[in-house]
Amino acid sequence: MEQLKQMKLEMKEHLEQVIIPFWKSLRDDEFGGYYGFVDQDLKVDKTYVKGCILNSRITWFFSNAYKVLGDASLLEEAKHGYEFLRDHCIDKENGGVYWTMTYDGKPDDTMKHTYNQAFAIYALSSYYGASGDEEALELAKGLFDVIETKCKDEVGYMEAFNRVFEVIRNDATSENGIIADKTMNTLLHVFEAYTELYRVSGWEPAKERLHWILDEFADRVYNPKLHRQEVFFDAKMNTLIDLHSYGHDIETAWLIDRCLDVLQDSAYTDKITPITRDLTNQIYQVAFDGHSLANECEKGVVDQTRIWWVQAETVVGFVNGYQHTPEREEYLEGAYHTWQFIKEYLVDKRPGSEWFPEVTSEGKNASDKPMVEPWKCPYHNGRMCLEMLQR
Repeated sequence: MEQLKQMKLEMKEHLEQVIIPFWKSLRDDEFGGYYGFVDQDLKVDKTYVKGCILNSRITWFFSNAYKVLGDASLLEEAKHGYEFLRDHCIDKENGGVYWTMTYDGKPDDTMKHTYNQAFAIYALSSYYGASGDEEALELAKGLFDVIETKCKDEVGYMEAFNRVFEVIRNDATSENGIIADKTMNTLLHVFEAYTELYRVSGWEPAKERLHWILDEFADRVYNPKLHRQEVFFDAKMNTLIDLHSYGHDIETAWLIDRCLDVLQDSAYTDKITPITRDLTNQIYQVAFDGHSLANECEKGVVDQTRIWWVQAETVVGFVNGYQHTPEREEYLEGAYHTWQFIKEYLVDKRPGSEWFPEVTSEGKNASDKPMVEPWKCPYHNGRMCLEMLQR
């Protein structure tokens, strides 16, 4: 438990002195939202597109940071992000959230992606929880209706659409050389968004869909023989590739446990808890090397890259596993050593910086990937700190 106390103290300091100041510095007071690109030399490109996912995640982050830390300036940052989402990112004619905006707030990539709608719901729900602004809650419910009426078929959630919700090729969330009709990742983040929407509002339609998604994870996504989730699917939810995504599995385990805590439904707790325990155990056994987590395993070949978000989710996932199974003290040890790896190698020590996107298994920064881009945000590492402060 001393390790847990130490991590909490260190993460509070890291949150207040590194992560929050970095993202505050990217606020665009001229055109709204937050700047969308910072290169490895920490140069900000103020004319780069603004990802709607990025701005949703920033809004989510500041909303929750305010709730945990009570600093009024954080709520002001959340409001700034919210107003950009409300005024620019939502298509007021056709509904839904665009993929990216120009730096000055005009539609850039007008794709509507289910994953993107989910993160906007996540942000709007958290902002409502922090501010009490009913308008944000109504917008979140409206995007819920968009997903449920325009983004699913009789099997489940589809992925990518054009501006008027005609299905298009899913390049955005497909990887590893395949194009998927449906993905575990999109399902996970719809689930995460609906959990937050139900948590802050008690809205019954969200609860009903959470039950359906939990069944989907248990019955179609989770592979009990391989002790993992499948990742990419065809239109009928047949798996397309032999892939074990370590970061997603440990993230899924704690996000499902969070939902079960919110729902307080004993039948679903009994059904799903063995799955979250199995996912956590399997990740510890096959992906953790004693100090950090590998990225993924495709067709038996392990990608040893240490990705920023995977390490953050590992800390939360292992602490969650320890809290639910205190006899598994190795989980707490695993979280502690992953945090040591993060501090030593992933946190960029240059003044005014944040985390490197990725390093080697030995901790070497061998990538020229940007420090901020549409997918690189304070969502995973900021959430890690906030989770630890509340656990």
